[in-house]
Amino acid sequence: MIVKRIKGNIFETQLNHIAFAVNTEGYNDSGFAGVVSSRYWSGLANTGNKRLGEVLHHTTLDGKTLHALVCHELKPNGWSQTPQMVEQCLNSIPDNDEIAVVLIGGGLVGQMSGADVEAILSGMERSKKRLYVYSL
Repeated sequence: MIVKRIKGNIFETQLNHIAFAVNTEGYNDSGFAGVVSSRYWSGLANTGNKRLGEVLHHTTLDGKTLHALVCHELKPNGWSQTPQMVEQCLNSIPDNDEIAVVLIGGGLVGQMSGADVEAILSGMERSKKRLYVYSL
């Protein structure tokens, strides 16, 4: 469930968990995932092929846990399953803590490749987690 939508920098959140989207092909060197890979998790830039619905986890030096949700593909209609995958991925995160999550599909990569942000938000809303959705 979405508790609150926030305009601001997700890296300044007080929450211990941050979730964001990555692609099945494992090329995560641009967009928000690119920022994460360059600042906090260098191995994220090229993870190799992953399957939809998988979640990759990484704990940073300051104790935050990053959750990379494998929820879209780099192909035509590659965002079509994202609303369901976002819900599935978020529900699979083991902790019951609140989660800061970026507005998936709202960035340049998502906009250019046809992400349906409203449908993705619906998937987030159906999640059992307490979500704080960040956008710029």
